[in-house]
Amino acid sequence: MKHRRLAAIAAVVAIVGATTAATLPPVPIDRPQPLPALTAQALAARYTANAHRIALATSAAKKAGDTSLVRALAGLRGRAHRLIDFDPNNQGLAVEVVGDLDTATRVAILVPGSDTSLATFDSRGTASPDGAAAALAAQVRQLDPGVRLAIIAWLGYPTPDTLSPGVLTSGDARRGAMALRSFTSQLTRDGRQVALLCHSYGSVVCGLAAPHLPVTDIAVFGSPGMDASSARSLDSRARVWAGRGTGDWIGDVPHIRLLGLGFGQDPTAPAFGARIFDCGDAGHSDYFRPGGIALRNLAYIALGEPSGVTR
Repeated sequence: MKHRRLAAIAAVVAIVGATTAATLPPVPIDRPQPLPALTAQALAARYTANAHRIALATSAAKKAGDTSLVRALAGLRGRAHRLIDFDPNNQGLAVEVVGDLDTATRVAILVPGSDTSLATFDSRGTASPDGAAAALAAQVRQLDPGVRLAIIAWLGYPTPDTLSPGVLTSGDARRGAMALRSFTSQLTRDGRQVALLCHSYGSVVCGLAAPHLPVTDIAVFGSPGMDASSARSLDSRARVWAGRGTGDWIGDVPHIRLLGLGFGQDPTAPAFGARIFDCGDAGHSDYFRPGGIALRNLAYIALGEPSGVTR
């Protein structure tokens, strides 16, 4: 254990000195505007508009010889009818809906962590936002086939690279929190109940977005911290959950805040005051692994059924 912790500290030091990874080159395309209302008609129009944007971006990327972006867009083209946000520039943004958002009474938003971009949105199985949303949807259907729940894979902010100084600061998370607050407010204004499921650096985003946000649940897992000293300091009425698998290396990274680096208290520590949920032996990228206890518990949290969560 001592050697693992020393290795983790050395990794943190190495990250501080690393440079950011290259991002996808820009493609000339207009960003979509916020939806005036989350109705069936408005959503259909948004899906159609994003299908057109993906086609334009693919054509532009082919002309520019950007094979990386072409590959990243290939998977999205088949699911364009589920995208309510899309931007191919730089790392790229994508917000995908699994389920019927217009009829949903409850919504689960999956907030990913570092190293997530258009290139990895659906390329890493359940470790990708698209794969995680699909796995969660399948688990939810097993637990409650008739529930009106929509799941949103929300890559709504530019995430930091794991090997970059940005991954140790809250700069990117603050920008993500602003976008998440706006998006979540749109969902809740018509009475939908919302749960936030926040992985790794995404838990920093959720922690910064949490104050007075009208959500029922905030679940963090594989978390480096929430930029908060306790669940109470989040100023949220939501049930705050925290989980970490026994195979997750994040447990060996010091939970500190020093000279602007780090995100403070470990959310799974008793002093933080979160509701702990069992994640079994999950590794850092395994929380949505089919058949895992972590996925089952996240599904119950998404459903707003705390009594089903094993702790």
